[in-house]
Amino acid sequence: MRSTDPAGDRARGHGRGNQAMTGLRLRGRDREIVAIREALEAVRGGRGACVVVEGAPGVGKSRLLAELDEMARRFGFDVVSVRADELDQYAAGAALQSALQSSDGSHRSAAPTDDQRLWLLDSITDALEDRAQRAPVAVVVDDAQWADPATLFALRTLPARMAASRILWVLAVRSETERPTVARVREDLERLGARWLTLGPLPQQELQHIAADVLGARPSPGLARLLRGVAGNPFLAIELVRSLADTDAVKVDAGVAGLLHDGIPVGFRLSVAARLERLPQDAVHLLQIGSVLGREFDLGTAARMLGRQVGSLLSGIEAALNAGLLSADGPRLAFRHDLLRQAVHENLPLAVRTALHREAADSLRGTGARSAEVAWHVVMSGGPVDDDAVTTLHTAVRELSSTAPDAAADFAQRVAGLLPPHDRRRITLLTDAAEYLGRTRRVHEALDLVDATLSDALEPPQEASLRLVAAEIHQAAGDDAAAMTHLQQALDLPALPPDLRVRLLKTKATGHVYLGDITAAEQTDTGLVEASYRSNDPAIVVSAMVFQSQTFFYRGRLARALELAEQATRRAGTESVVLYLRPPRIPALWLATVLTATDRLADTERILREGQREAEALGLGWSLPHWHASRACALLEQGALDDAAVEAEASLTVADELEITQPNPQARSVLALVEIRRGDLAKANGHLRAAEAGSGTNPQRYGLWVSLARASLADAEGRDATATAALTGSFGDREPTRLLAVPPSHWPAIVRIALRGEDPSVAQAVSGALRSLTAQDNSQQIIGAVRAHVDGLLHSDPHALASAITGYRSAGRPLALAAACEDLGELLAASADTAPAIPYFEEAGELSSASGALRDHERIRRRLRQLGVRTGALRHHPTGPPEWGNLTESERKLIPLVVDGLTNRAIADRLFVSVHTVNTHMKHIFTKLGINTRVELTRLAIERGGVADGAD
Repeated sequence: MRSTDPAGDRARGHGRGNQAMTGLRLRGRDREIVAIREALEAVRGGRGACVVVEGAPGVGKSRLLAELDEMARRFGFDVVSVRADELDQYAAGAALQSALQSSDGSHRSAAPTDDQRLWLLDSITDALEDRAQRAPVAVVVDDAQWADPATLFALRTLPARMAASRILWVLAVRSETERPTVARVREDLERLGARWLTLGPLPQQELQHIAADVLGARPSPGLARLLRGVAGNPFLAIELVRSLADTDAVKVDAGVAGLLHDGIPVGFRLSVAARLERLPQDAVHLLQIGSVLGREFDLGTAARMLGRQVGSLLSGIEAALNAGLLSADGPRLAFRHDLLRQAVHENLPLAVRTALHREAADSLRGTGARSAEVAWHVVMSGGPVDDDAVTTLHTAVRELSSTAPDAAADFAQRVAGLLPPHDRRRITLLTDAAEYLGRTRRVHEALDLVDATLSDALEPPQEASLRLVAAEIHQAAGDDAAAMTHLQQALDLPALPPDLRVRLLKTKATGHVYLGDITAAEQTDTGLVEASYRSNDPAIVVSAMVFQSQTFFYRGRLARALELAEQATRRAGTESVVLYLRPPRIPALWLATVLTATDRLADTERILREGQREAEALGLGWSLPHWHASRACALLEQGALDDAAVEAEASLTVADELEITQPNPQARSVLALVEIRRGDLAKANGHLRAAEAGSGTNPQRYGLWVSLARASLADAEGRDATATAALTGSFGDREPTRLLAVPPSHWPAIVRIALRGEDPSVAQAVSGALRSLTAQDNSQQIIGAVRAHVDGLLHSDPHALASAITGYRSAGRPLALAAACEDLGELLAASADTAPAIPYFEEAGELSSASGALRDHERIRRRLRQLGVRTGALRHHPTGPPEWGNLTESERKLIPLVVDGLTNRAIADRLFVSVHTVNTHMKHIFTKLGINTRVELTRLAIERGGVADGAD
């Protein structure tokens, strides 16, 4: 793929290599020019836009892009151009990113991680945002049907993410392309509302105008009849007319260009073949080899394949250039249009073509060419493939997997199809393909591929590796039961390598933790932890620490769990390899979970911010949905409803961008709980349905959050029996394991719902679990406060509730404190003297108001009115009409920074938050103010004259 520097483009013209059409007037595309001008004007006005130009080869897509390029520059646009080549389809990396880096000198290094998708998106976003602050930007991708998968991934995702930026996205694509990744780009852009420009054949009159432009004279009736043979294709018309002129077959007489004879072939391939026949043999051979190597090709490689020195080909090169078949604008020779290359290529006999592609692969591999280029030639040769070729192909697959796992999976399966059925290398490729598909939304395809591959007679290590991949896919999707089945079947196989068996056992032990079966997890250990501590691999040591911390935590030994989690986090901070552990084994993520259940809740903010930003900086995209979801849970526990919702939404947005098939239902559950507090039960119901759909079959990891949200919503709707039933199966255990899956401030709510539903068994189970927990570890004040709160509810004990209130005051959990105050108020209001209840209701109302919990606040206001007390309205509420005063404190902080011209990345750095958090805040601001762009926001802020108050 060729990326063009905007400044260099200007010096060379538009740099698209389509010189057959440049210099000539664009004919028959007036409607399309108007549409392009409208799109440019819209972007100049501050709003992003997207245009897709579609049509057959030679119909004028590149010529239209050249016109757009010139028009955009006249309008003051910064133009970033990329042109794809057929060889780019298997290339790792993104040409779009390279184009941005090469033109501004910037470079953001990627971490050596196996999933760089989010790093790629963020890197391109940062570069484009930077440019769009200075001038509107046009991103132009020609021949997108051949674009590298990473660029296609960016084109699917970024137009939506950056809709508020001054960016025009323009893609030119062949209408007949069948490449699946290109089809997904088309679908996503269509959903986004892209403007579709389908270039059809030109009318005969326009073709005659084109002929007149080329010849400088009006075509005669005979020449006009000949033009009908090109079926309205302008490129073919130009080639036909020029071929006539080059062979002196046209004579201009009195301003009319007429044919001297009728011997010109109308079939384009035959026309090109006829032109080749008039060239020297050196030129013909050079063109034939070049057609195999690609639209752009290296002269040295062509010379080697011809067995010649480059110097001996100079006369042939000159003849091909003079004939207008090749151009030499850059460091490589290039066919002037891909139709010319295709015509030369297809005129070669099939046997010759495949042999030349095989030879090209060998030659390029010998000179250290990029693996994607070698791989394309191997695939084009159609096999059979030798060991060296397979090694190159596998390397290309793995390089591609970090930025485009779905394309890597497709490629791996295609390569596997070149190998014999029982070839060991074929099984390895299919295993890799299943793993890559498991990172995308195509999870069902991944599992189908696993089943199909398992049906072959596999060797035990191959089967075990494949089942491990299947288990990890099932675990990621929340189906731990299916994962455990695969793991056990793998462990039952004989003669497994020790390292593979250890990986299987570790994954199985983690699965038991997910399922809440801590006893089984401990039994799976059987020396695994001790062996891990002796390992030289720091990632294995840290994994063992985290696993031990998890088992201690769910046994209720919080102090020991916290100690191990902190040790693991400190160790991870000194060993870079540990950064690439997967959730939940990421030490800092797990540490935040433990801290949320202790008196050090405030420390979670620092741990999560630092860990999240480090993961973001290193491109560890797969972990970011978990970081955001964990922050959402911690912020909910801290009573920061608005910010909790933003983090939960960011978790879902990142998961969607990365095409994670099962976004964390914990994030949806948090959103449901926030909306219940705010009083929007319809929204809460929508989030709950989505959480239920994504919770799989796992009762420990996801199901307990979903059960809590389900019960809370039913309780808010007055369906007491339904609410209680939602809790019975999840929190009816007197052991603390399941209770610890949700933060402590939710535990009294479980008891309250159960008592309201007249089912004391769940309430008593929670009380029993708390007694067991405090018996194991009574070091945490928050646990004592929650136990007092639960006892106060169970036994209608005002002293216990007063004790809970005292414990909550220093806990940093305002909604827990508000709930205890309200519960004590209700208990006191039931007596003859209701006056002592009023201060507790008032405090509960103030705390709810400060947190934005509208529904709680309104309920307390009603209760106070019943007691004869008048109260004010809620001071802060983030929903409602789109008005400035409706913005949250966090949203207000962003506005002066936007006015100052900071990009989202710069704002994130200034506020020390994730750029995805900033992106979500910006979406909320636009929605609430009824605007679509940063330009409109800046104008509103300046007009209001209150920009500075946003940072207060």
